[in-house]
This record gives sequence, C-alpha cells and structure tokens, in this order.
Amino acid sequence: MMYVALGGALGAWCRYKLGIWLMRWTKQSPVPLSILFINWLGSFGLGIALAHDVQSVGVTVGFFGAFTTFSTFSVEAIQLLSHKKYKEALLYVGASIVGSICLFQAGFML
Repeated sequence: MMYVALGGALGAWCRYKLGIWLMRWTKQSPVPLSILFINWLGSFGLGIALAHDVQSVGVTVGFFGAFTTFSTFSVEAIQLLSHKKYKEALLYVGASIVGSICLFQAGFML
C-alpha cells in the first residue's frame, strides 16, 4: 500500500509539473493539449512497464494511475461541449481515447 501511495504522489507531482510546462506551449490550442499529451505519455509508459513485466503496483497503479487523469479529461470535454465547440470536443475525445489505446499498444510492443 505504501508503494502505491509513493508512486501516486510522484505521478501526481509529475503530471502537475509537466502540465504547467505544456500549458505554456499549448495555451492557444482549440483543444486542451496539455492533458491529452500527458494521458498519451502515461498510456505509452504503462504499455512499456507492462511489456517488461513490471508487476509493481507502485509503478502501475500508483505512478501511472496518478499521472494520467480521466477526471480532468472528462471536465475538459464537457467544457468544450458547454461552449458549443462540438468539433473540438469530438476531436479531443477521439484523440484521447484512440491515441491512448494506440500508444499503450506501441509501448507494449517495444
């Protein structure tokens, strides 16, 4: 349990720091690219970890569970819809789901 907590704390900290850095470069984007990139990176990393038989719940559940964020993705998708940015919402949701699955598979195949 302690490994999950430590991995989670590190994953959340990394997501926060990377998110701040990415927002500087992506703030003009019509879709929230910061969380999209973080979720893609987390999916890719989890694929690599599982492909290399990393069984540590501190890494898989803790770090990657806290690093990626479905809740923020959901909030951002709803915000786009509430602002009637339907095309952007569809792009964001599609890219998040398909991209995360494809990048997980790519990481797993390494």
